[in-house]
Amino acid sequence: MKKIIGFALVLLLLLSACGRPNDQSTSTSPGEEEETYTIRMAYLVPEEHSAHIQSLKFKEKLEEESNGRLTVELYPNGQLYGSDREAIEAVQLGNLEMTIPAVAPLASFNEKFLVFDLPFLFNNYDAAYSALDGELGQELLDSLEQNDLKGLVFGENGFRHVSNNEKPIESPEDMAGLKLRTLENPLHTDTFKAFGANASPFAFGELYTALQQGTYDAMECPISLYYTNKFYEVQDYLTLTGHVYAAAIVLANNDFYNSLPSDLQELVVEASEEFRDEQRTLAQQQDVEFLEQLKAEGMQVNDLTAEQRDEFRQAAQSVYDKYESQIGKDLIDRALAANE
Repeated sequence: MKKIIGFALVLLLLLSACGRPNDQSTSTSPGEEEETYTIRMAYLVPEEHSAHIQSLKFKEKLEEESNGRLTVELYPNGQLYGSDREAIEAVQLGNLEMTIPAVAPLASFNEKFLVFDLPFLFNNYDAAYSALDGELGQELLDSLEQNDLKGLVFGENGFRHVSNNEKPIESPEDMAGLKLRTLENPLHTDTFKAFGANASPFAFGELYTALQQGTYDAMECPISLYYTNKFYEVQDYLTLTGHVYAAAIVLANNDFYNSLPSDLQELVVEASEEFRDEQRTLAQQQDVEFLEQLKAEGMQVNDLTAEQRDEFRQAAQSVYDKYESQIGKDLIDRALAANE
């Protein structure tokens, strides 16, 4: 009897062991379930800006749809870094997981991105989107991996315009001698020098004070930043030059992105694409609303005629000539073809 019972126990153990592989194949190991990742995302724009508003939705989507495996911490308004360049460097070094800078400072890390800073490159939003969301844009996003960065999508800051404290700007000659702050990008600085301005780069986080103190008397940026950063308090005249379409970019540290499980990588990409589409829509709505608010706050706003804009375009031709060999004629031609 003892032998029969012993045999039955051995048989039961064998049958149980045979069932274990099937049980494991249909479940996730406890270690994988418990592993979590934190994304710290820092950027310069304030809470009212479309990029921050959509970042809140980005955070919500990642946290909810990852079932808590992703936690997103948002740091708007330059809380962690006072310039886009510093934030990009932090992401590159792995001191920060993500940022949403303007594209222009990226040229210091990857000169291919200079192409998007050429003055009057895109005639309208559709042309810009065609270039950024097409093969050209994806090529440039992919090229960032050599810089330890993961380029996810292009967002929007909008077309950039010029302001100053002297007079309305109607021609390049009106900019002669103006102390004008530019982005930390040599092509931008050279563009305004071609217009006759005394142009130099300066950290965005300190710009309001510099304008207030008279260190600079002119600047340029998108409408949304004029309003959300209250530059109307320290600038009197706004000219709608539309000299550059300013894209933003959602960047991640490449090693961090690659460390995520494939399902979380896919979720980050999906959330980034939703961010891009919704943020662009909101950014254009805000541009209309904020322009009216700038006028209400006392800024004198003037638009350029087609003939006046052509004067600026011709004055900027020297910039195309100077940077053609560095950027590459083929890259420039491909970007310009988006206007067709």
